[in-house]
Amino acid sequence: MSHTSDLTAFKAALGDIRFHDGQKHLEARSRDYFWYSPILNDQLKDKIGDLLVIPQSVDEVMQVASLIAKHKLPLTLRGGGTGNYGQCVPMEGGVIMDLTRLDKVLEITPGHVRVQAGARISRLDDAAHETGQELLMYPSTRQMATIGGFLAGGSGGIGSLRHGMLRDPGNVSYVKVITVEEDPQVIELHGDEIQKVQHAFGTNGIMVELGLALTPRTDWIHTAALFDGYDHALNFATQAQKDGMDCYLLTAVERRFAPYYTKFGDLFPADRDAIFAMVAPDEMDRFTAQAEAQGGRVSFAMTKDQIRAEGLQPAYECGWNHTTLQALKVDPGWTYLQVAYPRPFDVDLVMRQMARHGDDMFWHHEMARQDGDIQIFALPLVRYRGKDDMYRLIAELEETDGCTIFDPHVVTIEDGGMKEIDTSQIDFKKRADPYGLMNPGKTRGWTKDMARRDDQHQHGETA
Repeated sequence: MSHTSDLTAFKAALGDIRFHDGQKHLEARSRDYFWYSPILNDQLKDKIGDLLVIPQSVDEVMQVASLIAKHKLPLTLRGGGTGNYGQCVPMEGGVIMDLTRLDKVLEITPGHVRVQAGARISRLDDAAHETGQELLMYPSTRQMATIGGFLAGGSGGIGSLRHGMLRDPGNVSYVKVITVEEDPQVIELHGDEIQKVQHAFGTNGIMVELGLALTPRTDWIHTAALFDGYDHALNFATQAQKDGMDCYLLTAVERRFAPYYTKFGDLFPADRDAIFAMVAPDEMDRFTAQAEAQGGRVSFAMTKDQIRAEGLQPAYECGWNHTTLQALKVDPGWTYLQVAYPRPFDVDLVMRQMARHGDDMFWHHEMARQDGDIQIFALPLVRYRGKDDMYRLIAELEETDGCTIFDPHVVTIEDGGMKEIDTSQIDFKKRADPYGLMNPGKTRGWTKDMARRDDQHQHGETA
């Protein structure tokens, strides 16, 4: 799609705001981890933006928002670019706005942090640590992901075992959003209103600031327990969760993943199934005893500093979607699925699935909480044999096994199944992105006829 004349005028009006239009910059900032999915890779690999803008302040974000509305250019927001569904990919070209310079930790108080949306999660969590606190949760891409990107594209992660999912009440206290119109407004969302922008893929307002709950810091022990049988590993992890063992992470990874965890060597051998965990120091004795009661043994137990000194990965890089990343580095023939299990969780169902799918699926499970209850997820590797086979598999897992699949092979919010786009979502987009310029192509709930026309607005009408 050509925006040449509008872009020329847009660039001329940017003044001192930083921008790049070189091919290398544009290619690098037009991609995320969509290549986890061969289906998305075919769809998105050639998509590229026309201009990269890097505002240094909220004032500059508002200037860009105003110019975007004036020149009617597509706008795609970007943080660390660690999403998996093409959230950062400009489907219709236009302007990419990199928000990573909005990276200030504004205020840390007991139980709460105020932060700009472009702050890297690792830096934010480290700042909380200095006050004796920590984040409730973060993705396995903690080192690179931004906190705004996590809210806009994520749903949970490391810490969700202890604190639930991002959407659960109290985890996020407020979000400050800039509207995309010639006179941009600042909207502050609180409580359940936050769901209007959470997991909305940056389609309805420019998130510039948010508030998050903090919890007292724990110097988690990064550890692994090894079992002779994946059912034993799962039984151990589910029992530990039922018993309320204080863990920040409990990740079950079956033995066929061992060759992809190259740094661990004999600490994760190919003849044992593993539970990678982050365990409170005063729970390590109980963790060890319960593992041994299930016929397992603790392979290692180290602080984060010790893990780094040994050249190993922290436990949070051994679970969630880092399992997929580690496998794809070695064997690009894999892709993955995101599976939620019916409650209560049935270990025997997993064993039937493993037997049924053999070497076409390698299994990995996450202990988590959702709406206050135990919820088990899986992110299995799937041997890619074409789109038709993938959707036959999805249908089988849902219809035969009663699982819910959050489809990672689609670019739109609705089709992924993690979030439904309801009237309040679209009503908020009409308010925050009235011309429908933000991340076009990422929500089916918005249709072009919903966009405000300037002649309407001038006569005091709003869509």
